[in-house]
Amino acid sequence: MHNNEQYVVGIDLGGTKIAAALFDSKGEILGRERMETANARTAQEVVQRMIDMIRSVSEGYPLSGVGLASPGAVNSKEGIVLHGTNLPEWENVPLKKWMGEALGVDVQVVNDANAAAWGEYVHGAGKQSENMVYVTFSTGIGAGIVLDGKLLLGTTSFAGELGHTIIEPHGPECICGNKGCWEMYASGTAIRDSAVELMRGRTSAIAELAAARGETVSSKHVFEASRQGDPVAAEVVERAVSYMAIGLANAVHTFNPDRIVIGGGVSKAGDMLFPALRAQTEKHIMKPYLGTYDIVPADLQDDVGLIGAAALFHRA
Repeated sequence: MHNNEQYVVGIDLGGTKIAAALFDSKGEILGRERMETANARTAQEVVQRMIDMIRSVSEGYPLSGVGLASPGAVNSKEGIVLHGTNLPEWENVPLKKWMGEALGVDVQVVNDANAAAWGEYVHGAGKQSENMVYVTFSTGIGAGIVLDGKLLLGTTSFAGELGHTIIEPHGPECICGNKGCWEMYASGTAIRDSAVELMRGRTSAIAELAAARGETVSSKHVFEASRQGDPVAAEVVERAVSYMAIGLANAVHTFNPDRIVIGGGVSKAGDMLFPALRAQTEKHIMKPYLGTYDIVPADLQDDVGLIGAAALFHRA
Protein backbone atom coordinates (compact mmCIF):
# COMPACT_ATOMS: atom_id res chain seq x y z
CA MET A 1 0.00 0.00 0.00
CA HIS A 2 2.87 2.39 0.77
CA ASN A 3 5.36 1.20 -1.87
CA ASN A 4 5.26 4.36 -3.99
CA GLU A 5 5.50 6.74 -1.04
CA GLN A 6 8.56 7.86 0.91
CA TYR A 7 8.25 8.26 4.65
CA VAL A 8 10.68 10.13 6.86
CA VAL A 9 10.85 10.66 10.61
CA GLY A 10 11.91 14.07 11.91
CA ILE A 11 13.39 14.34 15.41
CA ASP A 12 13.64 17.56 17.41
CA LEU A 13 16.06 16.90 20.26
CA GLY A 14 16.13 19.26 23.23
CA GLY A 15 17.70 19.32 26.65
CA THR A 16 14.43 18.30 28.33
CA LYS A 17 12.37 16.59 25.62
CA ILE A 18 12.46 14.63 22.39
CA ALA A 19 9.78 15.16 19.75
CA ALA A 20 9.37 12.78 16.80
CA ALA A 21 6.99 12.85 13.86
CA LEU A 22 6.38 10.74 10.76
CA PHE A 23 6.12 12.68 7.48
CA ASP A 24 4.97 11.67 4.03
CA SER A 25 6.66 12.91 0.85
CA LYS A 26 4.48 16.03 0.84
CA GLY A 27 5.75 17.02 4.27
CA GLU A 28 2.47 16.21 6.01
CA ILE A 29 2.64 14.87 9.57
CA LEU A 30 1.04 11.45 9.88
CA GLY A 31 1.78 10.84 13.56
CA ARG A 32 3.87 12.17 16.38
CA GLU A 33 5.31 11.31 19.78
CA ARG A 34 6.97 13.24 22.59
CA MET A 35 9.14 12.03 25.46
CA GLU A 36 10.87 13.72 28.38
CA THR A 37 14.59 13.17 28.82
CA ALA A 38 14.80 13.96 32.54
CA ASN A 39 15.52 10.36 33.65
CA ALA A 40 18.19 9.57 31.07
CA ARG A 41 21.58 8.68 32.58
CA THR A 42 23.75 8.02 29.52
CA ALA A 43 24.03 9.13 25.90
CA GLN A 44 23.24 5.58 24.77
CA GLU A 45 20.01 5.66 26.78
CA VAL A 46 18.92 8.90 25.09
CA VAL A 47 19.72 7.45 21.66
CA GLN A 48 17.82 4.26 22.44
CA ARG A 49 14.78 6.32 23.40
CA MET A 50 14.94 8.07 20.03
CA ILE A 51 15.28 4.74 18.23
CA ASP A 52 12.25 3.36 20.09
CA MET A 53 10.22 6.48 19.26
CA ILE A 54 11.15 6.24 15.58
CA ARG A 55 10.10 2.59 15.43
CA SER A 56 6.84 3.38 17.20
CA VAL A 57 5.83 6.41 15.15
CA SER A 58 6.76 4.75 11.83
CA GLU A 59 5.23 1.34 12.53
CA GLY A 60 3.68 -0.09 9.38
CA TYR A 61 5.39 2.40 7.04
CA PRO A 62 8.58 1.81 4.99
CA LEU A 63 11.05 4.31 6.39
CA SER A 64 13.50 5.95 3.99
CA GLY A 65 15.37 8.21 6.40
CA VAL A 66 15.61 10.00 9.72
CA GLY A 67 16.39 13.69 10.05
CA LEU A 68 17.51 14.97 13.44
CA ALA A 69 17.76 18.55 14.73
CA SER A 70 20.04 18.99 17.73
CA PRO A 71 21.07 22.05 19.71
CA GLY A 72 24.75 22.83 20.10
CA ALA A 73 27.71 22.21 17.83
CA VAL A 74 27.04 19.52 15.21
CA ASN A 75 29.38 17.98 12.64
CA SER A 76 26.69 17.35 10.04
CA LYS A 77 29.04 15.69 7.57
CA GLU A 78 29.85 12.92 10.04
CA GLY A 79 26.55 13.08 11.92
CA ILE A 80 28.22 13.71 15.26
CA VAL A 81 26.89 16.01 17.99
CA LEU A 82 30.01 17.53 19.52
CA HIS A 83 28.51 19.24 22.57
CA GLY A 84 26.00 21.83 23.67
CA THR A 85 22.96 20.36 25.40
CA ASN A 86 21.96 19.47 28.95
CA LEU A 87 21.79 15.77 28.12
CA PRO A 88 24.03 13.25 29.94
CA GLU A 89 27.41 12.37 28.39
CA TRP A 90 26.44 14.48 25.38
CA GLU A 91 29.93 14.97 23.94
CA ASN A 92 31.02 13.60 20.54
CA VAL A 93 27.91 11.44 20.18
CA PRO A 94 27.95 9.59 16.78
CA LEU A 95 24.21 9.80 16.16
CA LYS A 96 24.38 9.00 12.45
CA LYS A 97 26.39 5.81 13.09
CA TRP A 98 24.49 4.55 16.14
CA MET A 99 21.01 5.26 14.82
CA GLY A 100 21.76 4.25 11.25
CA GLU A 101 23.07 0.86 12.35
CA ALA A 102 20.05 0.26 14.58
CA LEU A 103 17.43 1.36 12.05
CA GLY A 104 19.02 0.41 8.73
CA VAL A 105 18.25 3.79 7.15
CA ASP A 106 20.15 6.98 6.36
CA VAL A 107 20.30 9.43 9.28
CA GLN A 108 21.02 13.13 8.74
CA VAL A 109 21.95 15.36 11.70
CA VAL A 110 22.00 19.16 11.73
CA ASN A 111 22.11 21.98 14.24
CA ASP A 112 18.60 23.09 15.29
CA ALA A 113 18.98 26.54 13.72
CA ASN A 114 19.98 24.99 10.41
CA ALA A 115 17.03 22.61 10.63
CA ALA A 116 14.69 25.53 11.24
CA ALA A 117 16.18 27.45 8.32
CA TRP A 118 15.75 24.51 5.96
CA GLY A 119 12.21 23.88 7.20
CA GLU A 120 11.22 27.49 6.54
CA TYR A 121 12.89 27.35 3.13
CA VAL A 122 11.16 24.16 2.00
CA HIS A 123 7.77 24.46 3.69
CA GLY A 124 7.49 27.89 5.31
CA ALA A 125 8.14 31.59 4.82
CA GLY A 126 11.19 30.96 2.65
CA LYS A 127 9.33 29.04 -0.06
CA GLN A 128 10.11 30.16 -3.62
CA SER A 129 13.12 32.20 -2.51
CA GLU A 130 16.53 31.37 -3.95
CA ASN A 131 18.79 32.76 -1.25
CA MET A 132 17.43 32.99 2.28
CA VAL A 133 18.77 34.08 5.66
CA TYR A 134 16.87 32.72 8.67
CA VAL A 135 17.40 34.42 12.03
CA THR A 136 15.77 33.47 15.30
CA PHE A 137 15.74 36.10 18.04
CA SER A 138 15.13 34.33 21.34
CA THR A 139 17.34 33.58 24.35
CA GLY A 140 20.24 34.03 21.97
CA ILE A 141 20.41 34.55 18.21
CA GLY A 142 20.44 31.51 15.96
CA ALA A 143 20.71 31.55 12.21
CA GLY A 144 20.79 29.37 9.12
CA ILE A 145 21.67 30.27 5.55
CA VAL A 146 20.36 28.86 2.28
CA LEU A 147 22.37 29.90 -0.80
CA ASP A 148 21.42 28.92 -4.35
CA GLY A 149 18.91 26.46 -2.93
CA LYS A 150 21.38 24.65 -0.67
CA LEU A 151 21.79 24.76 3.09
CA LEU A 152 25.13 26.41 3.87
CA LEU A 153 27.10 24.27 6.36
CA GLY A 154 30.70 25.39 5.91
CA THR A 155 33.94 23.48 6.36
CA THR A 156 33.08 22.09 9.80
CA SER A 157 29.28 22.52 9.64
CA PHE A 158 29.43 25.63 11.84
CA ALA A 159 28.43 28.22 9.21
CA GLY A 160 25.76 30.77 10.07
CA GLU A 161 26.67 31.75 13.65
CA LEU A 162 25.46 35.28 13.02
CA GLY A 163 24.67 35.82 16.70
CA HIS A 164 28.40 35.82 17.39
CA THR A 165 29.39 38.35 14.78
CA ILE A 166 30.91 41.28 16.64
CA ILE A 167 29.15 44.63 16.30
CA GLU A 168 30.68 46.45 19.31
CA PRO A 169 34.34 45.43 19.91
CA HIS A 170 34.33 47.03 23.38
CA GLY A 171 30.90 45.75 24.34
CA PRO A 172 29.92 43.34 27.13
CA GLU A 173 31.43 39.87 27.26
CA CYS A 174 29.43 37.14 25.58
CA ILE A 175 29.13 33.53 26.74
CA CYS A 176 31.35 32.61 23.78
CA GLY A 177 34.24 34.59 25.31
CA ASN A 178 34.27 37.47 22.84
CA LYS A 179 32.97 40.98 23.48
CA GLY A 180 30.18 42.82 21.74
CA CYS A 181 28.50 39.91 19.93
CA TRP A 182 25.26 40.70 18.12
CA GLU A 183 23.19 38.57 20.50
CA MET A 184 24.37 40.71 23.44
CA TYR A 185 22.39 43.58 21.90
CA ALA A 186 19.53 42.13 19.89
CA SER A 187 18.38 38.85 21.46
CA GLY A 188 15.32 38.43 23.66
CA THR A 189 17.69 38.21 26.63
CA ALA A 190 19.33 41.49 25.65
CA ILE A 191 15.93 43.18 25.38
CA ARG A 192 14.98 41.94 28.86
CA ASP A 193 18.32 43.02 30.35
CA SER A 194 18.04 46.46 28.79
CA ALA A 195 14.54 46.87 30.23
CA VAL A 196 15.62 45.78 33.71
CA GLU A 197 18.51 48.26 33.62
CA LEU A 198 16.30 51.19 32.57
CA MET A 199 13.63 50.35 35.15
CA ARG A 200 16.09 50.77 38.03
CA GLY A 201 15.49 54.48 38.01
CA ARG A 202 12.08 54.71 36.36
CA THR A 203 8.64 53.19 36.72
CA SER A 204 7.28 51.24 33.79
CA ALA A 205 4.29 49.18 32.71
CA ILE A 206 6.78 46.43 31.85
CA ALA A 207 7.14 45.43 35.49
CA GLU A 208 3.40 45.76 36.10
CA LEU A 209 2.52 43.45 33.21
CA ALA A 210 4.98 40.81 34.37
CA ALA A 211 3.89 41.03 38.00
CA ALA A 212 0.20 40.77 37.11
CA ARG A 213 0.88 37.39 35.52
CA GLY A 214 3.36 36.17 38.10
CA GLU A 215 6.11 36.12 35.48
CA THR A 216 9.64 37.46 35.36
CA VAL A 217 10.24 40.32 32.93
CA SER A 218 10.80 39.20 29.34
CA SER A 219 10.88 40.73 25.88
CA LYS A 220 7.19 39.82 25.53
CA HIS A 221 6.30 42.28 28.31
CA VAL A 222 8.54 44.94 26.76
CA PHE A 223 6.74 44.84 23.41
CA GLU A 224 3.34 44.72 25.09
CA ALA A 225 4.17 47.75 27.22
CA SER A 226 5.48 49.58 24.17
CA ARG A 227 2.18 48.89 22.42
CA GLN A 228 0.48 50.63 25.39
CA GLY A 229 2.69 53.69 24.95
CA ASP A 230 5.08 53.07 27.86
CA PRO A 231 8.13 55.34 27.36
CA VAL A 232 10.66 52.97 28.93
CA ALA A 233 9.48 50.11 26.74
CA ALA A 234 9.53 52.33 23.67
CA GLU A 235 13.16 53.23 24.39
CA VAL A 236 14.14 49.59 24.84
CA VAL A 237 12.40 48.54 21.64
CA GLU A 238 13.98 51.36 19.64
CA ARG A 239 17.44 50.37 20.86
CA ALA A 240 16.85 46.68 20.17
CA VAL A 241 15.50 47.27 16.68
CA SER A 242 18.47 49.46 15.80
CA TYR A 243 20.88 46.66 16.75
CA MET A 244 18.78 43.99 15.06
CA ALA A 245 18.91 46.08 11.89
CA ILE A 246 22.70 46.40 12.03
CA GLY A 247 23.06 42.63 12.10
CA LEU A 248 20.55 42.11 9.32
CA ALA A 249 22.29 44.70 7.16
CA ASN A 250 25.54 42.80 7.65
CA ALA A 251 23.75 39.63 6.55
CA VAL A 252 22.37 41.37 3.45
CA HIS A 253 25.81 42.62 2.46
CA THR A 254 27.38 39.20 3.12
CA PHE A 255 24.86 36.82 1.58
CA ASN A 256 22.76 38.98 -0.80
CA PRO A 257 19.53 37.14 0.06
CA ASP A 258 16.19 37.75 -1.57
CA ARG A 259 14.42 36.87 1.70
CA ILE A 260 15.18 37.21 5.41
CA VAL A 261 12.95 35.10 7.64
CA ILE A 262 12.66 36.11 11.30
CA GLY A 263 11.69 33.54 13.93
CA GLY A 264 11.92 33.11 17.69
CA GLY A 265 9.91 34.61 20.51
CA VAL A 266 10.78 38.21 19.62
CA SER A 267 9.21 37.77 16.18
CA LYS A 268 5.81 37.36 17.85
CA ALA A 269 5.82 41.12 18.46
CA GLY A 270 4.40 41.40 14.94
CA ASP A 271 3.61 44.94 13.84
CA MET A 272 5.44 46.33 16.86
CA LEU A 273 8.62 44.97 15.31
CA PHE A 274 8.56 44.40 11.56
CA PRO A 275 7.78 47.85 10.07
CA ALA A 276 10.48 49.48 12.21
CA LEU A 277 12.93 46.65 11.57
CA ARG A 278 12.49 46.94 7.81
CA ALA A 279 12.94 50.71 7.91
CA GLN A 280 16.00 50.60 10.17
CA THR A 281 17.67 47.86 8.14
CA GLU A 282 17.17 49.84 4.96
CA LYS A 283 19.06 52.77 6.49
CA HIS A 284 22.21 50.62 6.70
CA ILE A 285 21.94 49.03 3.26
CA MET A 286 24.11 50.13 0.34
CA LYS A 287 22.12 51.39 -2.64
CA PRO A 288 22.65 48.38 -4.96
CA TYR A 289 20.96 46.14 -2.36
CA LEU A 290 17.88 48.28 -1.81
CA GLY A 291 14.70 46.57 -2.90
CA THR A 292 16.42 43.20 -3.43
CA TYR A 293 15.16 41.45 -0.28
CA ASP A 294 12.10 41.06 1.95
CA ILE A 295 12.04 40.71 5.75
CA VAL A 296 9.18 38.42 6.79
CA PRO A 297 8.06 36.53 9.93
CA ALA A 298 8.58 32.77 10.11
CA ASP A 299 5.60 30.51 9.39
CA LEU A 300 6.23 27.17 11.07
CA GLN A 301 6.09 28.02 14.78
CA ASP A 302 6.82 25.25 17.30
CA ASP A 303 7.08 22.43 14.75
CA VAL A 304 9.87 24.09 12.79
CA GLY A 305 12.59 21.75 14.13
CA LEU A 306 10.62 18.61 13.30
CA ILE A 307 9.65 19.89 9.87
CA GLY A 308 13.15 21.06 9.03
CA ALA A 309 14.76 17.81 10.14
CA ALA A 310 12.41 15.74 7.98
CA ALA A 311 12.80 18.17 5.08
CA LEU A 312 16.49 17.20 4.83
CA PHE A 313 15.07 14.32 2.76
CA HIS A 314 12.41 16.41 1.00
CA ARG A 315 14.38 18.83 -1.11
CA ALA A 316 12.84 22.09 -2.28
